[in-house]
Parts: sequence; structure tokens; C-alpha cells
Amino acid sequence: MEIRKVEGDKKQYLDLLLLADEQESMIDRYLERGTMYILCDDGVKAECVVTDEGNGVLELKNLAVYPEFQGKGYGKKMLLFLEEFYCGLFDTLIVGTGDSPLTIPFYEKCRFVRSHVVKNYFIDNYDHPIYEGGVQLVDMIYLEMPI
Repeated sequence: MEIRKVEGDKKQYLDLLLLADEQESMIDRYLERGTMYILCDDGVKAECVVTDEGNGVLELKNLAVYPEFQGKGYGKKMLLFLEEFYCGLFDTLIVGTGDSPLTIPFYEKCRFVRSHVVKNYFIDNYDHPIYEGGVQLVDMIYLEMPI
């Protein structure tokens, strides 16, 4: 298993990016200023994108694992990599996600705690309703962990 930084064309992984953020125009807001990593284990299994938000804050903007490889620890491995790689460079890792029964428990199991909420984020910023686990996403829930 290997995690590599993506240099060059990050959009070659658009299929993975869209699994975590289903509107390409929203991905375009952070992709070029972000640092992207892919996890390879006999082929690409997962990706993540992080951005420097200043004041010691690193934000996880996108984390996705191909559906057929979910539940095998690849997402957690990416988070552990970020925690270890950026330790000492940043103080806090944050992530914003929908109030979904699929994502919130995953991040909480990975030591994230709820930080704050941005009301109506998904209503105000996406051109169509976003559903996850049968629930329409409305508010952005931010979680954080020290690194």
C-alpha cells in the first residue's frame, strides 16, 4: 500500500472526487489550491484533498474511496497519513460534511469532534438537492481534531 501526492492533472481522478462532492463546480473551488493524495493498493483505491486555511488549520476538502473498496480501512488509512504527515506543520485538521448517518460516525470514530455548523450550506451552494443515506443534506457540519 502506498500513498502518493498527485502532481499535475488532479482532474484525472474526477470520478473519485465526485463520490465525495457531487458537483464539479464545487470541487473546482478548492482543487487547484489543494494538495491531493491517492492511495494505491494494487491500483487506486482512494483519494483526498487538503487545503491550508491559515492559522494552523488544515482542511480536508474531499475524501473518497471507490464503493467496492469501502469498509476496508482505506479512508481511515488516508486520515492517519494526514495526521502523521502534517503533525507539527498544522495544529488542527478540520472537515465539513453533511449531517449524514454515513459520514459523521466515520469521522467521529477517527477522533474528530463536532466543531460548528454552517446553516443551509447545501441549499445555498449546490444547484440541486444532495442526498446521502436517504437524507437530504442541508447544513454543513464541521468536525475537528488536533494534529
